[in-house]
Amino acid sequence: DHFSNKKDNKRVAYFYDEQVGNFHYGPTHPMKPHRVRMTHSLCLSYGLYKHMEIFRPQLISEEEMTRFHSDDYVHFLKHVTPDNQHNYQKENTRYNMGVDCPLFDGLYKFCQMYSGGSVGGAYKLNRGANDIVINWAGGLHHAKKSEASGFCYINDIVLAILELLKYHHRVLYIDIDIHHGDGVEEAFYTTDRVMTVSFHKFGEFFPGTGDVTDLGAGKGRNYSLNFPLKDGIDDLNFEIIFKDVMKEVMAIYDPGAVVLQCGADSLSGDRLGSFNLSLNGHGSAVAYMRTFNVPLLVLGGGGYTIRNVARCWAFETGILLNRPLEKSIPYNEYYEYYGPDYTLAVSPSNMENCNSARYLDKIKIQLMELLRELPSARPSVQYSTITARDIEFEEVEEDPDTRVPTKAIDEDVYDEKEYYDDEKDNDPSYPEDED
Repeated sequence: DHFSNKKDNKRVAYFYDEQVGNFHYGPTHPMKPHRVRMTHSLCLSYGLYKHMEIFRPQLISEEEMTRFHSDDYVHFLKHVTPDNQHNYQKENTRYNMGVDCPLFDGLYKFCQMYSGGSVGGAYKLNRGANDIVINWAGGLHHAKKSEASGFCYINDIVLAILELLKYHHRVLYIDIDIHHGDGVEEAFYTTDRVMTVSFHKFGEFFPGTGDVTDLGAGKGRNYSLNFPLKDGIDDLNFEIIFKDVMKEVMAIYDPGAVVLQCGADSLSGDRLGSFNLSLNGHGSAVAYMRTFNVPLLVLGGGGYTIRNVARCWAFETGILLNRPLEKSIPYNEYYEYYGPDYTLAVSPSNMENCNSARYLDKIKIQLMELLRELPSARPSVQYSTITARDIEFEEVEEDPDTRVPTKAIDEDVYDEKEYYDDEKDNDPSYPEDED
């Protein structure tokens, strides 16, 4: 059970910009920002908006992006457009732009927007304004210092963690996307001030990193933990390994803040995934990390069967608010997506679980041994308090009964191919190797 009978007064903030669904990677691309708009619509129709503060993210600046990313890469993202890209052919190759990471209209603003929610969430946690902050548009964990990768351009997670490190000795990053959180791990590979823990598919699967033997270097040795999984992991086994590992991590590492990336491509039936989790299995990670009462930043990530992504993130918003949701989906703007049953459930299939109990125990034991080699909660970097910028966010009053202004509808540019991922989907099949 993911919900407590006890009333708690956790202060939850939620970042959302209604324009996020307007960005379009292209007609054949599986990444569809529209899923964040669908998630928001479910949060409205279930009434969750009444129990949290909703903020529109500030667009982060070029300067803020270069706290992690190289100046030349950010400058390129800011100035390149579909119309002038022929002038940037060398840079397109250097920065890994192409089929997986296409250049589309509004790309830089999209990066500013999804990163603004994550960095803004870190500000709010640092100021003690909220206990939990949610940004479903964030979680783009593959982006590197100087290149795009796996549908990700700016690594909002790294930027948010850098902000959290101003106030916290140690920050814990957890990743339950089916793909390894390589960009975040790489950014903090040599420090003990950030521990990264990733549960993901490993073996002939993008990005190809994240074996149990990848464990950090220098001062960061044993602070990068990886739980490589095979196809078909199910709810019961996932919940056991997640809780056993994270219980030990929290006891030994004792982080001041936690960042949880909730990529929904680890759900059963994902267009690019091959795990077998239901909403309960996926949500068990969110529910468990909530129990530690440590400042928590919750982000999105992968997820390519978009009706299930919206189900998942709405369900997990309910978990974070300690508010169970009715199984029947209430009428909303995108109701037709959820047929034929119109329920919140994502049912596991009868696929084989290729993760034997022996295999899971073996990996778990290896990780426990690494953890027990660590000194208990002693960062090597001298802790100093840096005053966070006192940023004011625009609070958004949401009412599902309010009519959308005509101007917003006029600006709502989309391609019909965004809207279906079943038999109505016009996209050709896509190679199953990306996040």
